[in-house]
Formats: sequence, C-alpha cells, structure tokens
Amino acid sequence: MKDITKHFPHYFPLIGMFVAAIVAFAVFSYDRSFEILISIVVAVFYVAWGIIHHHLHHDLYPEVIIEYIVVATLGLVTLFALIFRV
Repeated sequence: MKDITKHFPHYFPLIGMFVAAIVAFAVFSYDRSFEILISIVVAVFYVAWGIIHHHLHHDLYPEVIIEYIVVATLGLVTLFALIFRV
C-alpha cells in the first residue's frame, strides 16, 4: 500500500487528461475531426506520461516504452473504430 501512495501524485495529471478527454468527447460529439485530434493528443500524452513517470523512478527500459506505445495504439484503434462507426 505504501508503494501505491508514493506514486499517487503522479497519477493526477493522467487522470485529469482522461477526464478532460471524456468531457471534450461529450461536448464535441458532433465534430469527428476534433474527436480524432483529441484521441491522438491523449495517446501522445499517455506515452509521454509513461516515459516521464518511469524515468523519474529509474525503471525506464525500451520494453516499457514499447508497452506504452502498444497500449496507446490499441486505444487509438478502438476510439477510431467508435468514431468512424457507420
């Protein structure tokens, strides 16, 4: 439990970005191009946050970067599928 509380302040920006993205999706639901932009920005922020977080904790390895990129890519594919549904 102590380890989780040590990392908790690092999760505030990540949670804030996801909440802001959800709000933006709700507000701009009529604009597909803006939803695509929001999705890409969130994915890039997620990867950047992961790199910074692991760098600060001295456990940044190429495998970790690849993992964040893969998860962000899967998220983008899922969001694009939802945005472009017919």
